[in-house]
Amino acid sequence: MYINFLNSVTFCIAIPLFYFILSIFKTLITPPTNLPKSYPVFGSFFTILRNKHRYVQWTAEIVTSTPNLTFSLYRTIGSPVLIITANAANVRHILKSNFSNYVKGDYFTTNMRDFLGDGIFNADGDTWKLQRQVSSHEFNTKSLRKFVETAVDSEISGRLVPVMKLAAGDKTHQLDFQDILQRFAFDNICRIAFGYDPAYLSPSLPPEAEKFAVAFQKAIELSRQRFASITPYYWKIKKALNFGSEKQLKIAVDQVREFAKEIINRKKKQLLIQSGHSDEDILSRFLVSGHSDEDFVADIVISFILAGRDTTSAALTWFFWLLSKNPKVEAEIFIEVNKDKSSSSELSSAYDEVKDMVYTHGCLCEAMRLYPPVPVDTKAALNDDVWPDGTVVKKGMRVCYHPYAMGRVEEVWGGDWAEFRPERWLEREEEGGGAGKWKFVGRDSYTYTVFQAGPRICLGKEMAFIQMKRVVAGVLRRFRVVPVVVEGVEPVYVMDFTAKMKGGFPVKIIEREGV
Repeated sequence: MYINFLNSVTFCIAIPLFYFILSIFKTLITPPTNLPKSYPVFGSFFTILRNKHRYVQWTAEIVTSTPNLTFSLYRTIGSPVLIITANAANVRHILKSNFSNYVKGDYFTTNMRDFLGDGIFNADGDTWKLQRQVSSHEFNTKSLRKFVETAVDSEISGRLVPVMKLAAGDKTHQLDFQDILQRFAFDNICRIAFGYDPAYLSPSLPPEAEKFAVAFQKAIELSRQRFASITPYYWKIKKALNFGSEKQLKIAVDQVREFAKEIINRKKKQLLIQSGHSDEDILSRFLVSGHSDEDFVADIVISFILAGRDTTSAALTWFFWLLSKNPKVEAEIFIEVNKDKSSSSELSSAYDEVKDMVYTHGCLCEAMRLYPPVPVDTKAALNDDVWPDGTVVKKGMRVCYHPYAMGRVEEVWGGDWAEFRPERWLEREEEGGGAGKWKFVGRDSYTYTVFQAGPRICLGKEMAFIQMKRVVAGVLRRFRVVPVVVEGVEPVYVMDFTAKMKGGFPVKIIEREGV
């Protein structure tokens, strides 16, 4: 009996091992391709592991070199197959034509539920529809736009400019401009979402603000680690036993939610004193609209902070890097922002000013084409489907559209796709028989997916452009941002929940003369 049992165990081990060795042997005699090798049980785990440090670039290289801009990635056992596409027709199908079939799905929502709960960025179905409907109404009000303008201008004049002026006064001083922009964005989104100012960009951080900001960052990092697990069972076991990264995640999430609920309770008391008069922040708007459930409101507000915290700062980090390499573009923007300044009156709003920054708008779009704040986005298929390019999708598969890769498709952007050329987005208006002002020429949102598209298109798109243009104008009018780099070394684009510059963005700040 013991021998039979031993034989059975040996057989069970030998068969997968045999196919594994056979697969390796086949790769030696088969002409190489850039498609990732897939092995029994292990899928493409070893190839993914080798390219983990450059996952975005690696998958982009593969997908842009395939005939239909689509390929399948077979991961380890327990993880669904991932189909990656940079094909605009497929993207339209996913995000619009068959929108109801492609959802966040259990794989994503389970990984993020502890942190985001059922917030809008972690919700599907009726839960998502309700939040989207309420949020869409609030985001389209002029009063929120005005509140955003005020918050951004206050943060620029009261904190960003003084910090940069201080750095400019010491010619040996370096700033991590990525960190500065992240702090700036965190203050802004907290004021817009909560009506609360954490003063994270202040030279001396209040302990309360520091605790919240650090806990928020920790919760993001540890939640993301779940996606990097060899198998989802690994982190679930750690959570059940409450040890390691899962124990740390629980502590960080508890801190974030405690703080959020404390702010919500403060805001409720404030609204009672004001007899229901609403401040302009998102939290006040939800509470006045009758959404008083703490968990519901906390989920939504935490989701908005996550969305607004790093996206604009990531876009601006790469934007300023690209400007440093393209002085002619920087000179053109400098002319534009100073022309707008001279022609604007005290009565004109920030919106009136930024809407005329057409060249700057094109530059921001071009920077985000090359370095999108969110490089990849995944969905789950509820049912079997066939995409426009013939790709067969089975129920339960994960699908991914790839904004980073889509910005590098030669058939769309031309042979010079690797160049930073804002004129892709612009054309000159005819004026008196000659070239006049710049006119912005947008791209189809299913080709340029930086802000998503279809029913889930980014609600904060206009808000993001207002913020970014105000920062560009506020900084470039007064300063030059000069990267501190090693000769010939380019910064590395890495993926967190949003794209970051690996190791930060060290710069020197030079104050412009005569300002």
